[in-house]
Amino acid sequence: MFTGIIESLGHLSAIGHKGGDCQLRIDAKQLDMSDVKLGDSIAVNGVCLTVTSYTDTGFSADVSNETLALSTLKTAVVGQPVNLEKALQLSSRLGGHMVSGHVDGIGTVRKIQSDGRAYRIQIEAPTELVRYMPKKGSITVDGTSLTINDIHEQFFELTIVPHTWQETLFVHYREGTHVNLEVDLVARYLEKLLGDTSSSEPKSKITSHFLADNGFY
Repeated sequence: MFTGIIESLGHLSAIGHKGGDCQLRIDAKQLDMSDVKLGDSIAVNGVCLTVTSYTDTGFSADVSNETLALSTLKTAVVGQPVNLEKALQLSSRLGGHMVSGHVDGIGTVRKIQSDGRAYRIQIEAPTELVRYMPKKGSITVDGTSLTINDIHEQFFELTIVPHTWQETLFVHYREGTHVNLEVDLVARYLEKLLGDTSSSEPKSKITSHFLADNGFY
């Protein structure tokens, strides 16, 4: 699990294709690697990857066909910057929201405009994901935990504060940039609890009214 608070930027230093999938090498000189070990999870542009080898300045990870199909890693090129976050520790502050690192789909930056010292960004999202994006809800964009300012039929709007703009991939975004999207886990589970009518199992007694009455919805 992750929080969506990016720890540092890194760079793709090598991409090796192996039997239909690939292995990435990440240059992570700005990331504290002192507590990293084999098998640890590190989010790369919001994609949870498993460390297969590492040094003091970077690590390698395998990327499956499933991950390539659902994320922007399928078009990754050597030298491009990436957002990095190590997995959440139980002693850490939860500064963002609970992020799994399992990307749901790809969005496209459609508009960027300045707003004081901040920036307002519109991102077009796949229709099947928009349903999970309530106004003022949480969304993960390339691994960064953000709050949705407004939602439209095919896109949502964000405000990016100066620190986030400078310290993450947002500073590199342009209109047309493709980004990884992960919707809020709570929305996924609520849909399963309230909307799955295909199952032969008895219908759950948990309803939207029940959740609202008990302070969850």
